[in-house]
Amino acid sequence: MTHVLSAVAWPYANGPRHIGHVAGFGVPSDVFSRYMRMAGHDVLMVSGTDEHGTPILVAADAAGVSAKQLADKNNAVIVQDLLDLGLSYDLFTRTTTGNHYRVVQELFTTVHRNGYMVEKTTKGAVSPSTGRTLPDRYIEGTCPICGYGEARGDQCDNCGNQLDPTDLIDPRSKINGETPTFVETQHFFLDLPALADALSSYVRGREEGGTWRPNVIKFSLNLIEDLRPRAMTRDIDWGIPVPVDGWRDNPTKRLYVWFDAVIGYLSASIEWARRLAEQDGGDPERWREWWNDPEALSYYFMGKDNIVFHSVIWPAELLAYDGKGALGGEPGPFGDLQLPTEIVSSEFMTMESKQFSTSRGHVILVGDMLARYQPDALRYFICAAGPETSDADFTWADFVQRTNSELVAGWGNLVNRTATMIAKSFGEIPAAGPLEPVDEAVLSAVRSAFGTVGDLVGRQRLRAGIAEAMRVVGEVNRYLTATEPYKMKDDAQRERLGTVLHVAAQCVLDCNTLLAPFLPFSANAVWTTYGGEGVFMPMPVVEHVEDLDPEEGAGLHVYPIITGDYTGTPPWASRPVTVGAKVEKPTPIFTKLDPGVVAEELARLAD
Repeated sequence: MTHVLSAVAWPYANGPRHIGHVAGFGVPSDVFSRYMRMAGHDVLMVSGTDEHGTPILVAADAAGVSAKQLADKNNAVIVQDLLDLGLSYDLFTRTTTGNHYRVVQELFTTVHRNGYMVEKTTKGAVSPSTGRTLPDRYIEGTCPICGYGEARGDQCDNCGNQLDPTDLIDPRSKINGETPTFVETQHFFLDLPALADALSSYVRGREEGGTWRPNVIKFSLNLIEDLRPRAMTRDIDWGIPVPVDGWRDNPTKRLYVWFDAVIGYLSASIEWARRLAEQDGGDPERWREWWNDPEALSYYFMGKDNIVFHSVIWPAELLAYDGKGALGGEPGPFGDLQLPTEIVSSEFMTMESKQFSTSRGHVILVGDMLARYQPDALRYFICAAGPETSDADFTWADFVQRTNSELVAGWGNLVNRTATMIAKSFGEIPAAGPLEPVDEAVLSAVRSAFGTVGDLVGRQRLRAGIAEAMRVVGEVNRYLTATEPYKMKDDAQRERLGTVLHVAAQCVLDCNTLLAPFLPFSANAVWTTYGGEGVFMPMPVVEHVEDLDPEEGAGLHVYPIITGDYTGTPPWASRPVTVGAKVEKPTPIFTKLDPGVVAEELARLAD
């Protein structure tokens, strides 16, 4: 058994999330985490809503509410959406908790003590119309290096170089298009040059290991070639106070949202352990099994726009905390924190060949999608056609086609036709008589898929993994076509009929296990259809909890978390069917979509 940290990107709480977001961080991380639990590993899957920073203030102003009120509202919406999508978090929390404030301030204090936080005078971008600081990512302009016209104030996505807002040619605010004013201000900078050698060794080691996706390696190495100190504080009144004398009580200085957001993986792990200890008297330090053990594995899931913060900035913070940069130093009370094993970055998903845009109404919110369609239909599309290693386009025509021709006509048809024949002829899973070569062949094909599919999912190759599982589903459908159990009417054929339907039931339940990480809702429905007792795939729940350290955070009292007990997760293996398990006439597992859905949804987009 290996300790596996599944660190899932934190959805930003300035509004509800759309399906492009969950295609990047949500579904891939859940499929991986569910599989790793089934494979026998001790998985800790954590995340939460990211609730600090200027964009929250901008959205709150537009809505006429406070930043905390907006964060509370959107946190509740996002929690419900991710629950409805079946994402099996051990803890989904938020960055405004007292626990998070405490952990972030400890990270900053130790990094500062080790000499990697340097105070400097710099120029900050300010909105002339509001007087509010503009974050680097809210400033666009022309890259001075490659001439790309939509470079951001922190980096150019075209050439990959790190930038400052003052580097941009013709800078403009993404909020209202105005030209920002640059004023002198004091900030703490993370001394990335002092960590450059350690970072380079880390990333090149991952390159040699050959597990990181090529886009992550290439992007990270480009950044490391031109590392500069990076500001980790901001002129803003919404965020975590800077834990340094002379700064701590300054109401206009806060830690940079991206400094605190990535620390959320650690703080959420600590909160999880503390809450578990409160419930059952366990060890509140159990989080260390995933963070201090060099043998533990950690996988970080996100969209490609967040690579820099996870492959460079977060490892730099960890190295600085551990005292492993050029300036030396000693770890703080959290001990020697381990660096990410793998950065699992997805590309972008577009919709009908255009970028998602909430402001222009070109968007499908997760909540709206799940209100009209089955969650496993969306999960299937993301796994089979999502932006795993290249940009992908969501179209309603493709969604309807894949749902009907693959889920309904392929997997759903196999489940239902087999259950219907068993219910009609036996009413229960029959015993098998002597097996013929055709029976042995299909059973072998299905069982061998556990190794193939498991290997693919373990390497985050979900598209290939689900394609292989569905290929095996096709093999079983062809087995039924070849053996023709529906033609076995005579008493003399009854033993052979029982054998074929027993083999088919075995194959269906094994295929159900293969597909369970991808399609957990239908996995439970299939399990019940074939007489299974209890829940096959444990599902997440929402609990409302009290803040562990209310005096430290942003004034939270009770808030929702996603959690769950996943100890009943089935093993990743073939298990003999239960002869005698009751099977009644089934109802369809998946809903077939009317082709008219395409026109309806396109019309809704056009409204």
